[in-house]
Amino acid sequence: MFAAQVIKAGLALVLSFGAVEGLALPQATQPLNLTQLAALLQATIQTVIESVPANTPNITFTGQYQIPQHDHQPLLRAQGITLKRTNFLYGPPIAGGPAFPTGVIGIEKLANDLGAFGIDITPQFQGALIDDTVAAAQYQQYDNLMTLDDYVKLYTNNWVHVLPHGPDPGVLTNYTDDLFFSMERLSNSPYAVKRLRPHYDTLSFNIDDKIAKKIAGKSLNQLFAEGRLFYADYRDQAALPKSAQYGAACDGYFYIDRHSGDFLPLAIRTNVGSNLIYTRLDTANDWLLAKIMLNVNDFWFSQWNHLAQTHEVVQIAYMAAIRTLSEAHPVMAMLNRLMHEVFAIQPVAEAILFQPGATVDQLFPFTGQSAQDYTTKRYKTGGAGAVESQYFKSELRARGLIDSPYGPALKHFPFYEDASIIHDAAEKALRAFVESYYSSDSAVAHDQEIQAWAKEAQGPAAVIDFPSISCIDDLVGILTHMAHLVSTSHHTSNTNELLDVSSALPFSPPALSQAPPTSKNIANVADYLPKLDKVLAQFTLAAVFARSAIAGTEKTLLHMFDDADMLSRMNSKTAKAAATFQSEMQAFSEEVRGRQFGADGLSQGMPFIWRALDPNVVPYYIAT
Repeated sequence: MFAAQVIKAGLALVLSFGAVEGLALPQATQPLNLTQLAALLQATIQTVIESVPANTPNITFTGQYQIPQHDHQPLLRAQGITLKRTNFLYGPPIAGGPAFPTGVIGIEKLANDLGAFGIDITPQFQGALIDDTVAAAQYQQYDNLMTLDDYVKLYTNNWVHVLPHGPDPGVLTNYTDDLFFSMERLSNSPYAVKRLRPHYDTLSFNIDDKIAKKIAGKSLNQLFAEGRLFYADYRDQAALPKSAQYGAACDGYFYIDRHSGDFLPLAIRTNVGSNLIYTRLDTANDWLLAKIMLNVNDFWFSQWNHLAQTHEVVQIAYMAAIRTLSEAHPVMAMLNRLMHEVFAIQPVAEAILFQPGATVDQLFPFTGQSAQDYTTKRYKTGGAGAVESQYFKSELRARGLIDSPYGPALKHFPFYEDASIIHDAAEKALRAFVESYYSSDSAVAHDQEIQAWAKEAQGPAAVIDFPSISCIDDLVGILTHMAHLVSTSHHTSNTNELLDVSSALPFSPPALSQAPPTSKNIANVADYLPKLDKVLAQFTLAAVFARSAIAGTEKTLLHMFDDADMLSRMNSKTAKAAATFQSEMQAFSEEVRGRQFGADGLSQGMPFIWRALDPNVVPYYIAT
C-alpha cells in the first residue's frame, strides 16, 4: 500500500491547481471549469484521506509468497485473513453498481487508490488547463463553428499537451467515409454490434427491397438468411430522462458486402420524433447526420457500459479476493498489482459525472442520474456485470463476431486482432505463474483460500457469473479475464481513446445541440453539433480521463507484471514469464507505432490508423 506521505503528495499535487493564476478558463466559454473540477476532486480525496482511522490494522506482507499448502505458519496466515474479513467490509454502492469497500481497511485502500489517482491525474490537469486556455483564446479562428471544417480547425495547433500527436490519422479527413463509421464498431467501440442469427433472431425494422438491393446487392431478408446482417441497438435510450442537450435512440443495420467483403452500414433508424430511417441513398448531409446520431447513442452506451463491464466487475471480484486470500498468497499479490487504483474511480465518477449539474448533465442528452442508473442496469441485468460469460473470446463468439457458424467471417476485426495479441501473451504469462505454484489441478482444488475466494464471490459478494475454480485452467481463466478487463477491454473504450477517435469532432459528439430533424434534406449538419462552450467542456472531460503522460513510463501495459518487489518474492519461472511478456509487448508496440496506410488507403481495413492498444502508451491498470 502507499505510504501516508505518498498519499499526501498526491493530494498536494491536485491541490496545487487552486494556486494557478491566470489560466482558469472564462466561465462564459467553458461551463466545465477546470479549477472548479480540481477543487471537487480535492474535496473528494481530502474527505477520504481524512476519514482513514489512525489505528488501521497493518496487513502488509513482506515475505516470500506461497500457497497455503506450503506455508509453515498456517495460524498466522489465518489470523491475517480474519483481520481483513473483520476490517474490509461490503458497503453500499458508490455511483451505482455492486457493493463498495467500507471498514477501516476498506477506507484505507480507497485512500491509497485516490492518492495514486491524484498523482496520475496531475499532468493531465496541468496539460488540459494550458490547452483549454489556448483553445478558448483562439475562438475567432473557428468561425463560430458554422461548418464541419470549422470543427476540424479546433485541432490546429491545439491540445498539444493532452493530445500531443493529434487524433488518429484519418480521423479528421476520412470521417465521412462509410467504412470509417462501420469499422468503428469493430475497433474503438466493439461492444454493441452483433451478428443476427438466421432462423433465431428477428428483424427490428424493415427497409424496402429495392433500396437494400441498390446498396448491398441483396434484400434485407437475403442478407439476414445468409448471416451477413449485423445489428446495433440503442432504443433503450429513448425513455431516459433528458438533459438540456439532445439525442436520438438509434438502431442500425450493418452488413458484409458480398463482393468486397467489407463491413458496411446499411440503414439507421432514429426511434424518436418522426422515426426516420436513413441510408446512403439519402442526401450526403442527411446520411452523415444519421451516422452522427448513432454515434451519439453509441458514445452514451460505450461510456456507461465500460464502467459496468470493467470497473465494477473487477472491483467486486477483487473485494471478494481481499476478504479470502492471505496477503502471503501469490494470487493475492498478482491481483494487488493488476488492481492498482481500482477503487478510485467510483467516487470520482459520482463527484464529477453523476451529480446534478455536473458534466453528464452539461454534455450528454440524458441526465447524470440517468447515466448512473443506466450503468447499474447494464451491470445487473444487461450482461455487462457477468464474469465467465464475458470472457474475451467467449463474449465475441456469443455475438457472432468470431468463429460464427453462419455467414462469412469478418475480413478485418481490429479490436480482436490487437486485443488477442495482448490477451494471449497475458494468458501465457499467467499460466506460467499459476503452474509454477500448482503442480496439478488437484492442488488448485485443495487450495482452501482459492476455494474460499470463489465461494465468497458467488455468495456474499454476489459477483455475477463468477466461475468455480477447480483446476489450473479455471484459475488461469479468471486471472486472465481480470487482466483483460483492466487493460485491453478498458483502454479500447476509454483512457486515451476518447481524444484519439471516440469523441473526435465533428463526427463523434456526446450530444446534439438541437432535436433530431423531423424531415429529411437538412441544409447544414453543423447546425446540429455542439457549440464552442460545450465543445471545450467535452475536450476538458476527455483530457482529464486520458493518460498521455504515462506513455513510455513504467506504468504502461508493457510493464503489467514488471513489479520488482513482487517478482523478487515469487519464483524464477514467474519472473521469466514476466520478462517474456514485456519483450512481446515491446515488439507489438513497435508494430502498432509503425502502422501506415496501405496502397488502398486503409490500415487494418479502416480509413484511419488505430493505435489505442499500444502497450507502451496505455496503462497496465484500469486508470480512469
